[in-house]
Amino acid sequence: MFVLQVNIRIKPESVDDFMQRALENGKAARTTEPGCKQFEVLVDPKDQTRIMLYEVYKDEAAFEEHQKGAAFKKYVAEAVPLLADRVRNVWKRVSP
Repeated sequence: MFVLQVNIRIKPESVDDFMQRALENGKAARTTEPGCKQFEVLVDPKDQTRIMLYEVYKDEAAFEEHQKGAAFKKYVAEAVPLLADRVRNVWKRVSP
């Protein structure tokens, strides 16, 4: 199992645009990528500019395939410029 957690701060004027693009990317991953087991877009209930992406893939190879996809490339091109900050954390499951 390969887990990616992305903590994001969106530029305040770009919240709506970013959310649309993040939700499109998540939906594409969940519905078209067999290696994607979960893709959640989570928002801080007290600050709509703070988002967390929680992504679970079968393995690192499945995540690499995700990054090659058209939806991911579109997300990077259109959504990343809307960000004030982004921190990616990779997690590996240790329990059986």
